[in-house]
This record gives sequence, C-alpha cells and structure tokens, in this order.
Amino acid sequence: MGSASPGFERGESSVRPLAKKIQELGYWSAVVIIFALAALLRFRLSLDPIVVPNYLLPALKKLVGPEFGQIHFERTIIYPGFVYLLMRGFGDFRAITVAQNLLGLSAGAVFLLTWRRIRDFIPNARLPYPIYRWLGLLAVSVYLFSREPLYFERDIRPEGICGFLIGINLYFVIQFAACCFLENRRAATVACGIAAVFSSILLASVKPSFWLTTIIALVPVAMFLFRRRWIWQKIVLAGGATLSAALLLLHEHFFIHKHETGECYLPTQLFVIHANLIRDQMAEDIERGAKVPYPREWLGRVYATLSTEIAKSEAAGPHYYSSLGFDPDYLMWNETSIAWQLRTEFRNDVSALCGFYQFYYWRIWQQRPLLLVRKIVRQMAIFYAPQCPAYRLRKSLLLSDEYDRSATLMERLRRVWAAYPPAIDFMNRTAMLARSAAAVKQSAYIRKAHQILAAAYLALLAAALALAIFVFLQAERRTSFGWLVALVLFLYAYTFANCLEVAIVHSLANPRYTTVQVFVAILAQFLTIVLILEILLGSRALIGRKRKIASYRP
Repeated sequence: MGSASPGFERGESSVRPLAKKIQELGYWSAVVIIFALAALLRFRLSLDPIVVPNYLLPALKKLVGPEFGQIHFERTIIYPGFVYLLMRGFGDFRAITVAQNLLGLSAGAVFLLTWRRIRDFIPNARLPYPIYRWLGLLAVSVYLFSREPLYFERDIRPEGICGFLIGINLYFVIQFAACCFLENRRAATVACGIAAVFSSILLASVKPSFWLTTIIALVPVAMFLFRRRWIWQKIVLAGGATLSAALLLLHEHFFIHKHETGECYLPTQLFVIHANLIRDQMAEDIERGAKVPYPREWLGRVYATLSTEIAKSEAAGPHYYSSLGFDPDYLMWNETSIAWQLRTEFRNDVSALCGFYQFYYWRIWQQRPLLLVRKIVRQMAIFYAPQCPAYRLRKSLLLSDEYDRSATLMERLRRVWAAYPPAIDFMNRTAMLARSAAAVKQSAYIRKAHQILAAAYLALLAAALALAIFVFLQAERRTSFGWLVALVLFLYAYTFANCLEVAIVHSLANPRYTTVQVFVAILAQFLTIVLILEILLGSRALIGRKRKIASYRP
C-alpha cells in the first residue's frame, strides 16, 4: 500500500497537465474556427462597398483635385482621410470593405483581450477560469456573427469602423485602470492613459454621438490626476493627452477649406429634429408679438412654410421617426423642403442662417423646457425598451436594395466621380449588384441569442444596479466584488451617455444610433452574468464556511 500511493500521485499529477493541454487546445481551436467562419461570412459577400456620398465625396475630391471637399456632419477629416488613403494606396473601392472587414474581425480579438484583462479585477474569483473564458468566447461569437456589424462594414460611413474604435477605447480604459489602481505600474499607467485619451477623442471625432461617452470613458483618467503623488507621471500623461487632442482636433485647419456647409450641419439638424416645437414657438411669438430679432411678417411666412413642410413629411411615407410624429430627414434633405427654402430666404448667408437655427433652438429651451425634456425621455425609452434595439432580429437584409440606392445617389454626382477611373469601374459593378447582390443573413442561433439578450437587457441592468447596492453596503463584499461591479456600471454608463447625447441632439429611432452600441451591450450583459455567478458562488462558499464553523462548536 505504501508503494502504491506515490505512484498514484505521480499518475494524477501527469493527468492534470494533460487535461490542461487538452482544454487549451480545445479553446484555441474554437477561437480559430470562430474567427475563420466570421472571416468567411464577410469575404464571401461582394466586396464592393455601399456608398453614402457625403462620406465619400471629400476623398474623391482630393483624389481628383488639390484638396478635400467639404467635410459634412460636424466631423473631422479622419474618416474621409481613411477612405482617401485606402483609395490612394490600392486604387480600388473594394479595399475599403476589406479594411473594414479586417477591423471588424480585430474588434472581436480586442473583445477577447478585454475579457481576459477584466478577470484581473476579480480577486479570489469563484467562477472557474475555463468557464469564464468560454463565456467570453460565446460573447465574441454573438458579436462577430451579428448581421448589423457585418452590414456596417460594407458601408462607406463611420459605423463601419466604430466597432473597432469602441473596442480599443474600452480596452485601453480598462488596461489603464488595471495598471493604475490594481498594479501601480507607473510607466504602463502613463502609456495606457495617453492611449485611452487618444482612442476616446478618435472615436468621438469619427462618430460625434460619442462625445458625451468620452466624458464617461475618461473618468478613470480624471481620478488618477486627482490622486496624491505620481507628479511626474501626471505631467507626462497630461502632456500626452493634450498632444493627442491637438493632433486629432486641429489637423483639419491644415487640410480643409471652405467648410461652411459642414459648420451649419449641427444647427440645421437641431432645427429639423425639433421642428414641431419650433413651429409652435413661432406661432406663439407671432400671436403675442414677442420681441425676437426677426420681422413679424417674415416670421409668419417661415412659420407657414415650416407647418406645410412638416405636414408633407408626415404624408411622404413610412419613416423611422414615429416617436417624433414627422420625418426630420425629409425636412433636411428634400430639395424643396424647409432647409433648402431657408437657405434661399437667407440668400446663402450661412452665418445668418445658423444664427436663426441656434436662436430658435435655444428659445424653445427657454420657453418650453418641459416639452424638450419629455422629448428626451421618449427617445431614451426607445433604447431602454422591453426589447433592446441594439439587437436586430431580422433574418436577412437585401444588399441589392442598398446598392440600388447607392447607385441612384451617386448618379447625381457623376461630374465628380467621372474624372476618377476606378470610380467608373466601381459604378458599373454597383449597377450589376443592384440587380443581383446577395443578402446579409443572420443564422437562427444568432437570432435566438439576440432575442434572449434583447429581452434580458433591462433585467440585467436592474440586476446590476441592485447588486451594486448589495455589494457596496458591506466592506467584505466591496473587497471581493467592488471592482467588478464598478466595471459593469461603467459599461452601462458608457451606453447611457451615448443614448442621452443622441436623445438630446437627434433621435434614437434611427437604428444606426442603437445598433452601433451592440459591442458594448454584449460585453455589459455577459459581464453582468459573471457578476451574478461570482456573487452566488461566493455566497455559497460563505454559507459553507459558516456551517463548517458551526459544526465544530460543542
């Protein structure tokens, strides 16, 4: 018996490394298979992108002329510059889709890295690491096989790279928090802090609806700056952050000229989104003879035109904006609608036109604040609904319709792209794809996962808030789960900030503003599940210890 025991122990010790190797092999084989299938899903579709002209034209004008064209939508030159560099380097529009597909796959890889790093925020984790790791891989699979990210990657618009930009922003913020607050690594803290600032401003520069989110993302950096000691690290980080901001925000002055139309986009958008409230305020100003810097007769004419155009937008056909009661896109883009008529009224004086838009937007805040707050609440309710709209449940999306719309829009701009030979080939292929392009499909398994996650979003959010109270009320629980709770709340706040900004400035009824958040939504929900499991397993262990202690008492 004495000689058998050591042999048994040696056999057991040799089995454990073998089992671990098998687990590692199984996991990494699954990673390779998932990413290979996700790549196949992307590259088997046509690689010709779907054009949104306002994002392509600046790059095209630079390719055929001396400088970038007008940069619309209050954005910097970054995304048009990205398109320009790809076209300059490869001379083929398909390079844009390939690059965005590769960034989409990279977003999945960044998701896994972030998931792995989050484990360091769980001291004495109860959930076995293999289970934690497979949960992360399941979350990545849901993201990579979702229809909307894949569709965005075929568009020439910023949403095509937003998944990657959101991923690296979250990764660097979480990496900064770990290096600074958990590990006290000074050099790494500075490097990750600068990267967090840079990635936050980069994301907001490419997609301005993330500016409020940037404030949330940089809270850990702000907390570091108010810590004691580490003076030189704070100086270097602040200097690097300032340089990052300057590089991303000031470069446009060297590349862009005559961008008045772009400067007036935000005031125009605010005007058309709140057109019904502005119309009612105009009526009240006219009726009461309010002191406004515009002649009463002229204001009456504008009021009549605005009322007519709002009615036309309602009758124009189905649109996203049922929560508003009219179609702001019609008011802004239709060539006979209010935005174009007001430009004529102001004789193309962009400064005066912007002043008018801004005056009436701030006037409704002064005179009708409760109605504006109600509008914001209604918009927030679109995202925080029983079925979270970050997840799309349709089986497929016909790309032929999108290519047809793309060809129609680009045909109006033939004089611009006809001077660029690759654009001619691209338009010929687009015309063919408008008749024969395949659909972007979403498998039944992913649709089912989306249904579950969409229905569970509010429940998991409520659970996260309740567990935060439960954890922070007791010192021992704060030590065990405090960082994990903070990360979960941070992710929900990240999404909330984005929704709030869109609700104030635009409308969450536009699906682009909700589905672009699917990366954060998936990460937040799966991390909430981990939090629930950790607390349950921790409570079970605590109960077991108490019973064991009680059993030793006489």
